Amino acid sequence: MEPSALPEDSRPSTEPSAPRLRRFRFPVLFVALFAVMLAVVGIDTLVAPLPLLALPVGIGLAAAGIVCYRRLSRAVEGREDVPELAPDRWRGLGRGALLGFGLFCALMLAILVFGGVDDLSWGSFLGFLGLAGMMSSVAVMEEVLFRGVLFRILEERAGTVISLVVSSLLFGATHLVNVNATLWGALAIGLTGGAMLASAYVVTRSLWFPIGLHFAWNFTHAGVFGIAVSGSEDVPNGLLHTTLSGPSVLTGGTFGPEASLMALVVCLAATVVLLRRASRAGQIRPRPVRVGK
Repeated sequence: MEPSALPEDSRPSTEPSAPRLRRFRFPVLFVALFAVMLAVVGIDTLVAPLPLLALPVGIGLAAAGIVCYRRLSRAVEGREDVPELAPDRWRGLGRGALLGFGLFCALMLAILVFGGVDDLSWGSFLGFLGLAGMMSSVAVMEEVLFRGVLFRILEERAGTVISLVVSSLLFGATHLVNVNATLWGALAIGLTGGAMLASAYVVTRSLWFPIGLHFAWNFTHAGVFGIAVSGSEDVPNGLLHTTLSGPSVLTGGTFGPEASLMALVVCLAATVVLLRRASRAGQIRPRPVRVGK
């Protein structure tokens, strides 16, 4: 039999380590990128007091995170291309950013209308710039980890619905480490941020759109309105200083507005719209049928 006639899986591999790694691709990719994320958070923390340094460093870390994901995916999974980060689809960043900015502004407007904003004053433009860098690196690392690795690989094995539920709950659970975290806050993050960002990936099959959405949501939250994100201890020095007051169902309490009923309404509405579009485009994948030998 000619070599070319052999089944693809039977041909000798020019990269013998790739098949072995691919069998354990999820733990290898997840652990490696989680370590990169921890390093990114550490560097962001070091440069945070210097906003003019935090901006370029954060953007550089975001670019490095994308490069790490691409190279690890190729090395571990043996993929020639990484379509979810295809360069010709980077315009999704802008569309995601516009959506994230609009959604958080809608959330703040709802809280304002119901009397949850106690005070609003000017903050720091330099802090605003520094937070732009920090939030860009955070958005990239969390998206490549939770949507690029966890959601994508789980979806191949369990389908879109199960992957969306599991990845969203795990995304929310990671926020329990924050100082002012609450069980409800973590669940709310899973129901709002986790589900919405996974839906943004499903409808586009690209990481650019959820990266832009994630960045703009967090940046508008901290960089524009100056509100602590997801139960964080540090109050960001954003463009504005916003003080919220009122019942937790309105303001989210110590966790922040992401744990409020308003956030649930705004984000779940966006999630439903994105999933409907994904369904109409045939992007919802069923659970694979296992055929017995």
